Amino acid sequence: MTSPSYSADDYERPSVTVDTILFAPLGGILHVLLIRRRRWPFEGSWAIPGGFVEIDESLEEAASRELHEETGLTGVVLQQLHAFGDPGRDPRTRVITISYFGDVTEEQARSIQAGDDAADVRWWPVTGLPPLAFDHARIIEYALLQHANDRSGHA
Repeated sequence: MTSPSYSADDYERPSVTVDTILFAPLGGILHVLLIRRRRWPFEGSWAIPGGFVEIDESLEEAASRELHEETGLTGVVLQQLHAFGDPGRDPRTRVITISYFGDVTEEQARSIQAGDDAADVRWWPVTGLPPLAFDHARIIEYALLQHANDRSGHA
C-alpha cells in the first residue's frame, strides 16, 4: 500500500532494457554475437542483442526472451554482468540497461537466425568489430574484461 502523499506520477521514470553479450570460440578465435538493427534508432547498425523489459517479467526472463527473439538461441546460460545507465546512452528516452553475458559452443553458434527487430545476426571476431550502436562498444569491452578474468580464475 502506498502513502496518500506519494504518487509515482511525481517522478520521471527511466525505461529498463537488457543486453546480452555472447561469446563463441570459432576457429580458435573468440567471437561475439551481434545483430543488425532493423529499426530506429541506429537502423542498419550492429548492436548487442537486447531490448525492453516487459512489466511482468524478471530481468533474466527478459534477457532470454530477447536473445531468442533476435537470434533464435535458447537454453543459453547467462550471467548478469553490469548495469549501464549514462544519461543520453539511448536517444529514445532515459534508458538503464542490465547486461548479461555467456558462452556458447561452436554447435550452438551455428544455429543463429535473425528474427524480430534484427535484420541480420552474425558472429564477429572480438578484435575486428564494426562500429556499434548505443554504448555497445563500451559494454563489450567490459564483458571482455570479465570474460578474461573468468577464464584466468580471477572472477
